[in-house]
Amino acid sequence: MKSKVKPMAILKNGIFNENPTFRLVLGMCPTLAVTTAAFNGIGMGLAATFVLVGSNVVISMLRNFIPSKVRIPAFVVIIASFVTVVQLLLKAYLPALDKSLGLFIPLIVVNCIILARAESFASKNGVGASLLDGIGMGLGFTAALFILASIREILGDGKFFGVPLFGESFQPMLIMVGAPGAFITLGLLLGLINFISIKRRKKGAR
Repeated sequence: MKSKVKPMAILKNGIFNENPTFRLVLGMCPTLAVTTAAFNGIGMGLAATFVLVGSNVVISMLRNFIPSKVRIPAFVVIIASFVTVVQLLLKAYLPALDKSLGLFIPLIVVNCIILARAESFASKNGVGASLLDGIGMGLGFTAALFILASIREILGDGKFFGVPLFGESFQPMLIMVGAPGAFITLGLLLGLINFISIKRRKKGAR
């Protein structure tokens, strides 16, 4: 008999153990490009989460009907359908966010996080588990973007969600809102997370 995977374990896996950004280091293009502000980070994360959940569920439902030879093109078509929905919703209700994210919304179609979950999880598991996997991975991605974007916005612009945090004497670190700041911040966060993980493993081995 196959052992059943607990729902909470699937959720926690995407948020912590296999966090797309901090553990698997996937989806670096939008991660580095749109995280100049916390609002952009959350917007991009939630858009990707919607696509992840929707595509995972549909691919799981159709997994026994999609021929293996055309599975990747089929996955891309399904993902592209949900990306189109997200883009139309943003244009209609959040035009400012749509303008900020720009080209990175349609590029969700080829985001390696979404394609990877479709191939490695949704095409091999039931609808319920695939739904939870999409939510977990989406929340993990959103949290990572939010953390990265918050640090860059606070240090690089002196604001948080557009609200000034410091007085007029504050000198922002302009490098943080540029490409170098994205790489520096991500590198420091990855180093910190790896350091904590190593410490925990050593503590557990005692």
